[in-house]
Amino acid sequence: MKLLNKGAFLRAGLVALITLIILNIAGANPAYAIQKKAADTSVSAADVTFTDIPTAADSLAIRKKQADSVKKAEAEKKLVTTSANPDEKPKTLWQIFFGCFLGGFAALIMPCIYPLLPLTVSFFTKKSGSKSKAVGQSLLYGLSIIIIYVLLGVIVSLLFGPGALNALATNGIFNFLFFLLLVVFGVSFLGAFEITLPSSLANKLDQNSDKGGVAGIFFMAATLVVVSFSCTGPLIGGLLAAAATKGERLGPAVGMFGFSLALALPFTLFALFPSWLKSLPKSGGWLNSVKVVLGLLEIAFSLKFLSNVDLAYHWNWFDREVFLSLWIALGVIGGLYLIGKIKFSHDSDLPYLSVPRTFIAIIVFAFVFYMIPGLWGAPLKVISGFLPPPATQDFDLSNITSSSPVQEQKVSIKDKKYETVFARGKHKGLNEWYDYDQALQVSKELKKPVLIDFTGWNCPNCRKMENEVWTDAEVRKRIQNDFVLLELYVDEKTAQLPASEVYTSELSGKKITSLGDKNADYETTKFNTNSQPYYVITDSEGNVLVPPQGANFSIDNYIKFLDSGIAAYKK
Repeated sequence: MKLLNKGAFLRAGLVALITLIILNIAGANPAYAIQKKAADTSVSAADVTFTDIPTAADSLAIRKKQADSVKKAEAEKKLVTTSANPDEKPKTLWQIFFGCFLGGFAALIMPCIYPLLPLTVSFFTKKSGSKSKAVGQSLLYGLSIIIIYVLLGVIVSLLFGPGALNALATNGIFNFLFFLLLVVFGVSFLGAFEITLPSSLANKLDQNSDKGGVAGIFFMAATLVVVSFSCTGPLIGGLLAAAATKGERLGPAVGMFGFSLALALPFTLFALFPSWLKSLPKSGGWLNSVKVVLGLLEIAFSLKFLSNVDLAYHWNWFDREVFLSLWIALGVIGGLYLIGKIKFSHDSDLPYLSVPRTFIAIIVFAFVFYMIPGLWGAPLKVISGFLPPPATQDFDLSNITSSSPVQEQKVSIKDKKYETVFARGKHKGLNEWYDYDQALQVSKELKKPVLIDFTGWNCPNCRKMENEVWTDAEVRKRIQNDFVLLELYVDEKTAQLPASEVYTSELSGKKITSLGDKNADYETTKFNTNSQPYYVITDSEGNVLVPPQGANFSIDNYIKFLDSGIAAYKK
């Protein structure tokens, strides 16, 4: 093996960012949909009637009705901005920004952009005649790139309100289309075809860039955006869709700001310090390797969205071991590609392995070996948020040696409502209930508090809590012995309510016909939040005993939360 050539460590560091990008945006905690009623306030002449002058009692009733309307409006307004954690919204926007910022760096090392970096900087340096003017023009060039991409994000934000963005996260059609989108983008990166914008658009922008001045520099930036679309398009599409599913109205705009900032910074920095260009690794086959690795990652993470649809609509074929088998296969292909045993059509020959490439291949193969025991039921806590629930596993070795069988509860209720619907979401050793009234009845008979778990099929943080916190022996013992566990899935699509239970939501004004909508409406109306997971401890009458809490992966914190609920119930 030859020694590292100049700039190899920089190259390896940039390639390593790719994994962080997808992990950052895909493991996010999506919020779930809140649908609001659009009340019609228009009045026609036909609606106007003349009545007697109201009495004092009538006036009091009117004022009371108006006060109730104001309180309802305030509750709706508060609901949009309230989550289980008051700091959750800023963190989510920062997460979107950081993920897309890393995406911008990944786009920078695409074959469509990287070779243009020294050419563009040299163009400004030579054309301007002075360093100060070159710096000014490159700053304007970078600012133009940011403006173009942020405008794209703003357009997406304006097209979708916060409710629509939330709805995308649990919408089956959107999840399936996003799965297909990522597969198409991944195949494009593997070299099957290129996704490009019309060449006439690029030519038109290039002609306008010759005008000079501020307008000319702006059109130069626009030309870069269009010409590089075959490389950046798949990244932008994935980042925008992932930002949209965060449920934040500003998410797409903030995401595109992070993406464009990372893309524009190098053009400005290298104009300030032209000597840095000498330290850049030369263009070559390694740029195509970056595209291939990104393509495999996009295909791998597309499976998460297919899994979301399978769980929500109970197709019951995309089980945990199927998901893991596909990830293992993609990992093996990626590892063999990195060591030169597999070559795609647009790849150049790999005469030797560089040290960074070797270490990246080792990491990929180690990750593959880590996933293999999961085929027989190993928890794989590092990626538990991405995987389907353990109950979807057809063969689990731990079931053979399990020492925590489900404890039978001696209650008058013999048939659990919706038990068959949620069979794929069951937890080993726990006795779950899925109907609120039944859980309260069981609580009265067993004289135990109710632990309400607002959860969802498409909730990565719910899976992470279940696999990292609930599996702790002390936590499991408390949930088993001291609580009636009530699981309320807010995104259940198939279970319909009986006609006698259908009602109209006081908050949204929508008719509630499905179990998922009923659970979501109960959470938003009662607790003023729409985040999952969300844990509430109540007594047998449904009265909240201790302050509820959302996702917190500290086992000690969760034990204290459970203990406080037990103590409050005993009082």
